[in-house]
Amino acid sequence: MDINQRIAEITDRIKQAAQAVNRPADDVTLVAVSKVQPEDRIEAALAAGLRVFGENRVQEAQGRWAARRAVYPDLALHLIGPLQSNKAEDAVALFDVIETVDRPKLVETLAKLAQAGHKLPKLLVQVNTGEEEQKAGVAPGDLPALLDLCAEHQLAIEGLMCIPPEHEEPAMHFALLAKLAMRHGLSVLSMGMSSDFETAISFGATHVRVGSALFGERASSD
Repeated sequence: MDINQRIAEITDRIKQAAQAVNRPADDVTLVAVSKVQPEDRIEAALAAGLRVFGENRVQEAQGRWAARRAVYPDLALHLIGPLQSNKAEDAVALFDVIETVDRPKLVETLAKLAQAGHKLPKLLVQVNTGEEEQKAGVAPGDLPALLDLCAEHQLAIEGLMCIPPEHEEPAMHFALLAKLAMRHGLSVLSMGMSSDFETAISFGATHVRVGSALFGERASSD
């Protein structure tokens, strides 16, 4: 199956999942997870019309996308991997959306960049819904304090993102993220990947991050 067929299939599944809960299909944005994908697959995706891509690492994304900006001015790049504070300036320069704001130090770094005149991308807070020690993201109980800090520093947070634990039912994590977003008046929900994006849509996902179902299998999972 080539990339055009995969896009058509995933787009149809998104449409059906949205219709099942009385949502318009264009409420849901497909973020093509391009991390560690070979260049020929990226070029095929661009040729097929995809313009929204997700990357895990700032340096890898710079190498892949910096030169393509001139060719594809309508690109929308999402940082979906953890962001180190010392990479924040590079991330702000490259990405249109940073989905992984998750700790006070990063909030303060982003605020300093804004004060220095940098135009910040759209920002989402990553919530560690499973409270896994090895995973990035703010614990659900610490989310209010982090959002208050963002407000104090005049950082506009548009929504929340999560990555459910690998061996747990994702629905309960999507439900929790949706509840937290509603509680804090946030409209964007980035949740759902190749294996569970339809479930995420049923719980209100506005962005689904799809890698292997779109590009085919690779060494690391999306």
